[in-house]
Parts: sequence; structure tokens; C-alpha cells
Amino acid sequence: MNYRSLADMNATIIGNLHRLPGDIDLVVGIPRSGLLAANLLSLVTNIPLTDLDSLIDGRIYASGRTKRTARLDRGLGDLRRILVLDDSIGSGKSMLEARQKVAAASLEAEIIFAAVYGVETSHPEADFIFEKVPHPRMFQWNFMHHVMLEKACVDIDGVLCLDPTEQENDDGETYRRFLAEAIPLHTTSRRLGWLVTSRLEKYRDLTEAWLARQGIEYGQLVMLDLPSKVERQRLGAHGSFKADFYRKSDALLFIESEDRQAQTIAQLSGKPVLSVETHEIHVPGALSSGAVRRKVQNLPAGLKRRAMAQGGLGNLTRSVVGESGLQTLKRLIRSKG
Repeated sequence: MNYRSLADMNATIIGNLHRLPGDIDLVVGIPRSGLLAANLLSLVTNIPLTDLDSLIDGRIYASGRTKRTARLDRGLGDLRRILVLDDSIGSGKSMLEARQKVAAASLEAEIIFAAVYGVETSHPEADFIFEKVPHPRMFQWNFMHHVMLEKACVDIDGVLCLDPTEQENDDGETYRRFLAEAIPLHTTSRRLGWLVTSRLEKYRDLTEAWLARQGIEYGQLVMLDLPSKVERQRLGAHGSFKADFYRKSDALLFIESEDRQAQTIAQLSGKPVLSVETHEIHVPGALSSGAVRRKVQNLPAGLKRRAMAQGGLGNLTRSVVGESGLQTLKRLIRSKG
């Protein structure tokens, strides 16, 4: 599973600014996710921003006062080069539709079409693709609406709802009230394969009732069959319980709220686990993007630059962090210039 977080997207955009023409007058986001990418690029470059339909209608978003310049006050008729940006391109259907809308508007400006992520390094509908991210892939900004959820194990507390506080987690009436009134966190439009939680089996009725009220569909609810919170803590069964079920199941991904548990589940199950706490995927036997990032921060500046070479040092780096780690390292170095 190739996963990209919001931080990854921002780093990729910054790392590819040098590839774009330096005289872009307007950034246009393709709704909806393209607006996120366009906003990031607009803010870092101080270029005016709008969405695709507003572009067709001749409207540009108003700008705030913090970094206001004469450039931000130009009208649509003054623009000579426009960048239309999407977060990703796969089949190219969305980009093709964007091209058709722009062509029908008969704008005088030069239009450049780009995507932050692509299944390949190039696509006939895009002039620029910043980074190749092949399938299967998942992004932080839509991970709870991905088709993969139908083959995933999903934690409840910290993913579907807020975690209980220490006061609420008393294994008594206060906890029962929490279960009945838990505040939703990440909503989903998909049927979830398995809900795997360290909640105790004795709270199944309250948990099922809450899930029904939230309209959350799932295949199976797997709960920890122990008599009390004290016994659960004594056994330290959180991660091992989840890992054991995940390992034996047909699930392809586990979505876990706590990073430490995510690492444990990945290690014990031998399968990938997405940590919602850090928004990185832990893969058994491989460094996470966070671990690679920490290694990058500890490297001397000169070594960072030379690590991009394909010679001996590149091979040495690959032996330290692995192939996926090396690619992450290169991406981070590019983003830092």
C-alpha cells in the first residue's frame, strides 16, 4: 500500500516548484481534492487561487492581508499563464473534463495542467506529474472513503470516535455513558470489513447500538473477551489481540489509532498497519516514513545532497534504509532543496 499524508503532499509540492514555469499568475484547483493541493501551492508561492468553475465564470478568490501584493489584485483579463492542479491522476477522466471546460471557455491565457500524484510519471492529459505513486495507494485526505476499507480491520476508539478520557474509562457507569454518547471522529462512506477493538465483549450491545446510530456498516465486530479493564491491563493484550485476529483474517490493512500499537500489530501480524496518530503505514521489516525522516534530520547537509547520487553512497544509503526508505529519503531531500 502506497500511502501519502498531508505532510507528504506539501513536501512533494514544494520539492517540485522548480519544475514549473516561474511566471504562473493563477492556481486553479479541480474540486474537491485538487483544491487542497492548489491551496497549498498558492500559499507557499503567494499566487492567487480559485477553483475550476470560478475560473470559467471569471472569478478569483479574494486574498487576505498577510502577504498581499499587487500580484494578488490582478483581474482575470490580466493573467497570461494559469496552472490547473489536481491532487492525483489515474485514468485521467477528471483532468480531461477540466481540459474540456477550460477549452470551452476560450480563455486567452496559457493553461498548464498538473497533478501532484500519478500512477505513472506522465499522462497524456497532464503537462506535469510531481510524483509517481502506483496502485494500491491511499491518501490521508480520503483514507476513510477508500475501497480498501472493505478489506480492512478498523479500530474504533481514536478512529471512529474520540478516545475516552481517564475519568470516562472507569469500566463502570461513566464508561457506559461514554460508549452510548461517544463523539464521532472520522466518518466513512464505505462498509468496513472488520471492526477490531480492545473494548470488552460485555460492552457489545452499547457498541453495536452506537454504530447503528452513526450509520456505520461493517462485516464483523471483534471485541476482547476478558472480564474487566484490570485484567486487560494485566495481560497487556491490546496489540497482541488485534494482531492475532488480523494475521488470521483475509484483511489487507489494519487502521489503528495509536502509533505504538500500530507498530506492535505490524510486527506480530506480518501485515501493514496504518497509524492514524502519525498518518504513516508500518510495514514489517521496513522503515516507516517517520523513521526515515528522523534519519534525514540527523544527516549532515552535505551527505543529504550526495545521497541523491546513484553511485556508491546511494547504494550505501539503500543498504541502511532499504529501497522504499531510499525513495522517501530522496523525496525529502528534494523538498528541502
